[in-house]
This record gives sequence, structure tokens and C-alpha cells, in this order.
Amino acid sequence: MTLAERLRAALETAHEPILLTGDHHDFDPEEVTHPAAVLVAVTDRADPGVILTQRTETMRRHAGQIAFPGGRIDPEDDGPIAAALREAEEEIALPRADVQIVGTADRYRTVTGYCVTPVIGVVAADLAFVPAEAEVANVFEVPLRFLLDEANHKEGHILFQGKERRYYEIWWNDRRIWGATAAMIVNLSRRLLWPA
Repeated sequence: MTLAERLRAALETAHEPILLTGDHHDFDPEEVTHPAAVLVAVTDRADPGVILTQRTETMRRHAGQIAFPGGRIDPEDDGPIAAALREAEEEIALPRADVQIVGTADRYRTVTGYCVTPVIGVVAADLAFVPAEAEVANVFEVPLRFLLDEANHKEGHILFQGKERRYYEIWWNDRRIWGATAAMIVNLSRRLLWPA
């Protein structure tokens, strides 16, 4: 069975995981204000990895944070898959034709009002990525098994706008993956039940 087939089977496994719906829980998760999409690019190797980016320190929002390639769904995009592929091509020079789409995962609502659809795709292990200088400081790979291992999902909390906000973080070497990106990884872990 290919990696794409294994991921697709895991994504379609019938079970009802408890998922994180968003940064706050006082909104209707079906209400979409700003639709967005990210690409969860999984490398096709014996020990698959996931491609992540680190944003530049000059970004207006989320400077320096770890993220999946992705962004807002534009009017000319034909849905979340097209948007995720376009954004990955713009941010890390990943050609759309080089991504084998597996499917979409559970949407996540961010504190900034985006409703993000993770798009899962398989890419070759030997692709060379070129970060978009204005947006991406670094592109790196983290083992899929590490990201999906719930033992690596640490829950934290901060005081935000007078309320306690809980979040997840995942440390990979010296890189802190947290916020919406970590929450989507937690959801993937609960949805995929990996290894499949």
C-alpha cells in the first residue's frame, strides 16, 4: 500500500475523535468569516515527514512562528485544495503538479477569524524548496510519527484579553510549534490514528 493510500485509509477510518474546533469555543464553528487552507505536505519516504515553514520576523502577523504553507482562499481559487496548492507554490516553490492530494481534514477556526481547512498531500522526499523571501525564513521537515505522537503534545495556557486561553505546543529540537498549527496537528493525530 502506498503512503497516499495509507493516509487516505486513515483519514476515512470511521470513528468519532474529540477534536479542537478553534482558538475560542464561543463561536459557531460552521460560521465562516475568512476561509483559508493549509497544505500538510507529507514526504514519501520510509519514515514520512511533514514540511513546515518558519515565518520571517518582519511579517505583520505571526512573525517568526512555525506554520504549514497556506493562507486565505482567494475568489479565483477553486476551493481549499486549489488555495493550499497555490499558497505552497508561492511560499516554498512547491509545484502543484508534484503534490498527490490525499484529502481534506477537519477545519479549524483561528483567533484572527480564519476558518482553516488542512489539505493533506504526499510529495517526493527529494524536492528542493525555495522560501519566498518576504514571508518564509526557513523550510524544514519533522517526522510524521513525532508530530502525531500525543506524548509530544503539551498543553499550555496564557491570559489573553482577560481570559485564560489554552493552547497546544510541540517542541521539535529548538523549534516551538504552537497555536493553530499545533492544534491542527493534534486534530490530525486524533483523526488519523497513525500508524495505519
